[in-house]
Amino acid sequence: MTPEPVLPGHAKNDEQHARDICVAGRWMYERGFIVACEGNLSVRLGDGRILTTPTCMNKGMLSPEDLVITDPQGRQLAGDRRVSSELAMHLLFYRTRPDVNAVCHAHPPTGTGFAAAGRALNKALLPEVIVGLGQIPLVQYATPGTPELSSALEPFVPHYDALLLANHGAVTCGPDLLTAFFRMETIEHCAKITLAAELAGEPVMLTGREVAKLMAARPRYFVSSPPGGGAELPMTNEGAESAEDRVTLTRDELEALIDEAVRKDRSRR
Repeated sequence: MTPEPVLPGHAKNDEQHARDICVAGRWMYERGFIVACEGNLSVRLGDGRILTTPTCMNKGMLSPEDLVITDPQGRQLAGDRRVSSELAMHLLFYRTRPDVNAVCHAHPPTGTGFAAAGRALNKALLPEVIVGLGQIPLVQYATPGTPELSSALEPFVPHYDALLLANHGAVTCGPDLLTAFFRMETIEHCAKITLAAELAGEPVMLTGREVAKLMAARPRYFVSSPPGGGAELPMTNEGAESAEDRVTLTRDELEALIDEAVRKDRSRR
């Protein structure tokens, strides 16, 4: 029986991180987010080294001995197998985001279907997605495993925790591997519900005011915005409000609203 991962919040050694990667790889495979040798996962260890999955192996069938350790520049330090060419994408997150300690890359079918259709998951449909991720933008296509992919990702990485990759798949990050995996689940869940809503009729988006309330509620759910802040809010259904009720917020105004909500929440405790 494969052991369950060590929960976030516990100090972990390299062996425990390796176990977590193997479990997360198995979960991605079992959920159909990856097939064959697709996808890759990584964790930033306490000393800055990177523990990652190898190339040309099914990520749902890994053992800790299969994993590879590199330095922060991607130079291999340990492991008998070859590191993935897509590690550069992971390293970009680690260089750019001090808050990120884990990255997941997969090809969840419905989410990747949206990516292949050139569509972001950027509509304000689901409160949980808005609170947890803001929105899920689409990064323009670049050949996997090349510097061009990192270049395409650069404008998005400071601002978002989950991204669709055009004609490719999805990538998520988090303070720990479990969070990064849950964000990958959220991409696929959001894509399925969005598709179902479109098949059922015309999806009804939330209004700008409703989105602002959800964003202001993030601290209550212990959700932190990326250091760069969300570059854009989800697309809203402004037609659901009368003209005098419509709200347009700049980033500074949104941050002020969130700060005010945090102060009020603290004063009630």
